[in-house]
Amino acid sequence: MNSGTGGPDIHGRSDWRSLVRDVPDFPVPGILFKDLVPVMADPAGLAGMVAELTEAAKAMNPDVVVAVEARGFILGAPIALALGIGFVPVRKPGKLPYTTRSVAYALEYGEAVLHMHTDSLSSGARVVIVDDVLATGGTLAATAQLVTEAGAMPVGAVVALEIGGLGGRERLATLPLASLSAV
Repeated sequence: MNSGTGGPDIHGRSDWRSLVRDVPDFPVPGILFKDLVPVMADPAGLAGMVAELTEAAKAMNPDVVVAVEARGFILGAPIALALGIGFVPVRKPGKLPYTTRSVAYALEYGEAVLHMHTDSLSSGARVVIVDDVLATGGTLAATAQLVTEAGAMPVGAVVALEIGGLGGRERLATLPLASLSAV
């Protein structure tokens, strides 16, 4: 798209889905990784994806966005800004400078641990969880657990891509889920 000034029209919608790249055998053999970096490198693609995610999140009437390291941050922060609400990061071990709560969980290719500051959410806050891709659902389920343990209420999750056949949606059966595209 062109704005008439020689640059892309970052406010228009783009076919961001066509920019998603398949990377076979990453991070381990047998995994087909869905890479959103080409979408994020394209101003119109990124704007279109964030705009769609923002509309999905808005429908859940959240008080705060909680996003998962690292690609979730790229999407979650502009969603929070667009909605005029706060942003809370969920990070890997050793990355947050204050007292944290943590949860361990299984990935489709291993195990991981997530941390969140103990004082980052108010009791009863309505939280929408943002991440880039839903695969097995482990990361989103672990994040929802952190939110619940903090006394807040996960009201839903939004993701750009949902990889079918890995059980992610089923694992999150009690959490409303909006995915922009299923592959």
